[in-house]
Amino acid sequence: MQGGKNRIRLYRTEAIVLRHRDYGEADRILTIYTPELGKLEVIGKGVRKPTSRKAGHLEPFTRVSLLLAESRSWDIVTQAEAIETFPNLRQSLDSIAAASYMVELVDRFAQEGDRNPGVYELLEESLRALDAGDDIPLLLRFFEIDLVGLEGYRPELRKCVACGKELKPVDSFFSVEMGGALCPDCGKSIPSIPMPLSVFKVMRFLQSRPYSEVRQLQVSKRTLERVEQIMFRYLVHYLEKKPRSAGFIRRLRKMKGE
Repeated sequence: MQGGKNRIRLYRTEAIVLRHRDYGEADRILTIYTPELGKLEVIGKGVRKPTSRKAGHLEPFTRVSLLLAESRSWDIVTQAEAIETFPNLRQSLDSIAAASYMVELVDRFAQEGDRNPGVYELLEESLRALDAGDDIPLLLRFFEIDLVGLEGYRPELRKCVACGKELKPVDSFFSVEMGGALCPDCGKSIPSIPMPLSVFKVMRFLQSRPYSEVRQLQVSKRTLERVEQIMFRYLVHYLEKKPRSAGFIRRLRKMKGE
């Protein structure tokens, strides 16, 4: 090509596949999350053909190395090589549902092209923990609190969001609309969710510790359920709709009588 004006630019990136959808007769549109470029939509041409060598490397929850060609619409996957497939998490409906929930939250919060390496690291670490068979409810609560913090919606758990006083280790309240905890006095007069001391302590621990410490935490099922209720309402408030995969998780629990 003369002068290189129309030369196609190739670039390489690592990514985690969040989801895909079929396009045309044999193509697939992939939503991926990368450490350098954030969320992107790219196209895998011909990956639905039986002879495609890329298809197995482009499944959801896969960490993959990609060579992409810039295009006017979707950038094109020219090479794909799986780095981690997390095979163990694909062996049970519970871990598949949890992985689906994680990637849906990342997809919903992320704006295309917004760079956030911390989100990539969190998703990678969490998928690896799922693959290793870690406690799913505890892992998901850590993931939720860490993700909202990385996306700029960190709940305030140190000071009362109404009066500004330091919060004491007592039963408190949580205001979804105000973005954090309320002291006992303010909580009595402001619409909020009761937050028992055990729940308050666990949420602060999840927010302030790395997962290597969180995974060793011993928490009662009831306390984790209360944390889940608060975080679910908090997430829905900012996303303005319920995550679909959360409903799948609840249906699985009902099937198992939990």
